[in-house]
Amino acid sequence: MSNRTADAAHALYAASHQGILSTLSLELAGYPFGSVVSFAPDRAGLPVLLISSIAEHTRNLQADPRCSLIVTEPGDDGQALGRLTLVGDAEPVATDGEDVAARYYARFPQAADYHRTHDFAFWRLRPRKLRYIGGFGRIHWLDTATVCRANPFDPAQEARMVAHMNADHADAMRDYCRLYGIDPGSVQPRMSAIDADGCDLMLNRRLLRIGFEAPATTPDAVRKALVDLARSARAARSPA
Repeated sequence: MSNRTADAAHALYAASHQGILSTLSLELAGYPFGSVVSFAPDRAGLPVLLISSIAEHTRNLQADPRCSLIVTEPGDDGQALGRLTLVGDAEPVATDGEDVAARYYARFPQAADYHRTHDFAFWRLRPRKLRYIGGFGRIHWLDTATVCRANPFDPAQEARMVAHMNADHADAMRDYCRLYGIDPGSVQPRMSAIDADGCDLMLNRRLLRIGFEAPATTPDAVRKALVDLARSARAARSPA
């Protein structure tokens, strides 16, 4: 397997915030049960879900933690699009001492109030293997660390960078959207997360993943990567 394949699988995972969770049904023993779920990566890069205790998939996981989560590229021809299946075990998350809730609410702020008024809890999926299909001849089993990459920044570092971008660089984030062929219109993009490979912008409830040209593992490297993106965006919109 090439680094290019691993990077493509990671890029697909990083650009996704929703997928199909398949659990083992209690109602129909032995049959898979699929549900649409939202997720956000924790600091180790593993997907975290916020699910209700009364949901069918939660009851299934409580009885048997084995499950899978599939994410796909957007588009009309599902057979031609990239897709990634994470196969593993789910576990409840004890949020004490962790920033999983903060990371989830940064991506889905509407979930904070919803969480307080319903019987919801965080669950983490720990993949054993991942199956990536990126097109004809690009079919691979991958290790977890290859795709679910740990964030090199601690919560305080990431929070400072995100807050700075949201407070002082609104125009730059709009330019990042246009660089990806998206006109934000009247929507002001909001940065929700930064890691070594890129940053997440939220356009209301839509996730736009902005990738860096090279990994940025220090705040200074992130600053340079974001400045380079802004310069590229300005150059792209300048008349020839």
